[in-house]
Formats: sequence, structure tokens, C-alpha cells
Amino acid sequence: MNEARAATEKLQAELHGLGVTSAYDVGDDATVSVWIGLVVRYRDGFYRWQEGPVKRRHLGTDPAGCAMRVARRSKELQADIPPWWDDLVRELRGKPAQDYP
Repeated sequence: MNEARAATEKLQAELHGLGVTSAYDVGDDATVSVWIGLVVRYRDGFYRWQEGPVKRRHLGTDPAGCAMRVARRSKELQADIPPWWDDLVRELRGKPAQDYP
């Protein structure tokens, strides 16, 4: 297991412990998608998280501290969901099939 994958797994475990269960690895072993446009990457010993143009970083030796900051921001974003989100979800999911959304 490489360093980035181990770091992102620790971060995901911490996020899950804080109730952020929707975060997932995007498949490159170094990137975790948390919420709309909120992404965390592990590189060069740092968790680097970005939300739109805002970029932050946190020491890679402190996944719990990073998870707290990212979870807090995720909660703030979810409290004020952009108006275009529902339209995008409908477009991506397509029309309901029978009784299923």
C-alpha cells in the first residue's frame, strides 16, 4: 500500500467517524471527494483540500484534524445547498423508473 492510499484511508475513516459517510475515493488512491466541489488530495505529506477557488492544506500526520476541518466545511455547504443542485441530480439520474427515484 502506498503512502497516499494509506493517508486517504485514514482520512476516510476519520470522516466516517464524524458522520461524513458520503466521502469516497475517486480511484487514484490520493483523492477523496467529500461534497459538491469539496475534494481532498494527499500529496507531499499534506492533505490539500479545495472547494472551488479556495485551497487549504493540513499536515498529513494529522488525519483527525484534517477530517474535523473538512467535515465542518462539508456541513456548512450542505446547510446551504446551491439551487442548481437538484436540477443537476435530476439530469444525472434521468427519469424515475416505475416507483424508483
